[in-house]
Amino acid sequence: MPHTSVLIDGTAVPRNLGGVGRYVEGVVSHLTEPGLDVHLVVRPGHVAHFRTIAPTVTVHAAPAWTDSVPLRLAWEQTGLPALARRLRVDVLHSPHYTFPVAWRGGSVVTLHDATFFSNPEWHSRLKRTFFTWWSRRSLRTRPVVIVPSAATATEAARVVRGIRADVRVAPLGVDRSVFHAPSTAEVEDARIAATLHEGAPWIAFLGTIEPRKNVTALLDAYAAVRTARDATGSATPWLVLSGARGWDAAAIERLDALQETDHVVEAGYLPIEDLAGFLGGAEFVVYPSLGEGFGLPVVEAMAAGACVVTTRRLSLPEVGGDAAVYTEPDAVDLAATMARLLDDAELVSSHRSAALRRAADFTWDATAAVHADAYREVAR
Repeated sequence: MPHTSVLIDGTAVPRNLGGVGRYVEGVVSHLTEPGLDVHLVVRPGHVAHFRTIAPTVTVHAAPAWTDSVPLRLAWEQTGLPALARRLRVDVLHSPHYTFPVAWRGGSVVTLHDATFFSNPEWHSRLKRTFFTWWSRRSLRTRPVVIVPSAATATEAARVVRGIRADVRVAPLGVDRSVFHAPSTAEVEDARIAATLHEGAPWIAFLGTIEPRKNVTALLDAYAAVRTARDATGSATPWLVLSGARGWDAAAIERLDALQETDHVVEAGYLPIEDLAGFLGGAEFVVYPSLGEGFGLPVVEAMAAGACVVTTRRLSLPEVGGDAAVYTEPDAVDLAATMARLLDDAELVSSHRSAALRRAADFTWDATAAVHADAYREVAR
């Protein structure tokens, strides 16, 4: 097999390693095929982490000033191709939409989402303008573009004219050392991290508070379920939201108005070591998204043995398969689905078992194999 060398640009990985960070971690730590020489460039604060998780990869430090987003983008256009030339790599992989325009060597770009085109109202004006421009440029000028789902590939083909790239689907994987059926101790640790009272059951949501996550409908549905159950004397688990506040002003206004008597906890970012306990320890996990490029929280929740409620929008059925419980994204149908699960422990248990089986289909080895094939093809 011919020798292929690749440089992966990890400088877009955020400080907390979320989002694209999970993707880069999963791929680089599993690119171990013989004949593949992998280089990764990251910002200085991430060097030690990636050297630990990917010992077969040569990790390089970008300049410290790439912590600034505008300066990072400028370095991407100048310093990154210079590094690629110095290393004499066959392929430069840009894992987050943007790439150095002047690079004339082998090129692979990852597009995580096509909703900047199909549903621009879910994104800020700046983000949708920026990412649609780069997505079009990638699809029209790069030899290979990698996407995480068939739904994203379909959306891209529907809304972008003149696609020349070979678009390849690489579903994301899940780290079994982090996401697994939790022990009793892990569930209790997650309860403490989420500031829940001892013994209190909970319903979990994991994701950024942004319009597509549909948090307002979730809050409306949960309030309706509580009201109905209170009328019959039935207790309702608390609703716990984990994730950063994004740009969903309506949902944030609702969250700011909540009282403790509403039984909703906004836990913010939970440490990654607590996520298995948080997801697997919940009565069930609700992810009522209006559409995703992939939907990694659904796979992670299934790997933790959770019963997952989600929608049939875009890629989510590809991920959930027959293991997820599906609902329409409106508050009325969501409330009915949540109430049904609270009243049917056997149904929840069956979906927990199915979730563990389904999650086993998503491995970072398989994701990395698609990338390795793409690198070799582009190098040829």
